[in-house]
Amino acid sequence: MAAQFPLQLVDSFMLADEVRHLRFQRTDGETLAFIAGQFLQIHFNNEVGPTKRSYSLANAPSSAASAADQFEIAVSYVQGGAATKLLSELQSGETLQASGPYGRFCLQDADQNQRYLLVGTGTGITPYRAMLPKLAERFANRASAAKPLQVALVQGARTEAELLYGDEFQAFAERHPEFSYVPCVSREDPKRYPAGIRGYVQHGFPALQLNPEQDIAYLCGNPNMVDECFNQLKESGFAISQVRREKYVSSK
Repeated sequence: MAAQFPLQLVDSFMLADEVRHLRFQRTDGETLAFIAGQFLQIHFNNEVGPTKRSYSLANAPSSAASAADQFEIAVSYVQGGAATKLLSELQSGETLQASGPYGRFCLQDADQNQRYLLVGTGTGITPYRAMLPKLAERFANRASAAKPLQVALVQGARTEAELLYGDEFQAFAERHPEFSYVPCVSREDPKRYPAGIRGYVQHGFPALQLNPEQDIAYLCGNPNMVDECFNQLKESGFAISQVRREKYVSSK
């Protein structure tokens, strides 16, 4: 069993009506090396005994906004969820136990693709927020290449208000022309973001001109979305090795 360590809540705020962003500080004097795209597990007790829930880290390891021993996550409200009760009621200064990091949903140093296609819904967008500094570094490193690196982030939500970190992604796109932000909202016509479209994330694919010879795709979030996008990418000629997946399953 992985060793656990204490995390203290530093601050939090609501990202959307049913999503809370939390920032924690490790309090045991140790640091934890992690890679953007990895996740932590939060450990607690419920009515049947010890249990745990997994949350992707929403901050980059070297982010100027966070020290090496601070960790940010986004938590969605789940009706009747034990973790929801714990994390929605947790107050600044209170502590809980965690372990990690885990996971391989990360940018690979060996990748030689021309473009990353990053697709996420709900809190499945958090790994991509953590990847932004790494992407900026790669843009700079490949700026003089014959084919500079490109990234397309396609985010899905029901409404614009539920596009978690949308303003951050839009600001990053404005600073980096190699990065395109395509928000897709299913229940209203998007007005806030220039490249927004009405529909699901799959509806953003045609305009991106998918190219399995140049693209690597990441899919994160609702399992149905991940499966549908995976099948569509396979039909477009993508090999399994070109599609990296992380499914978020809501647990009580």
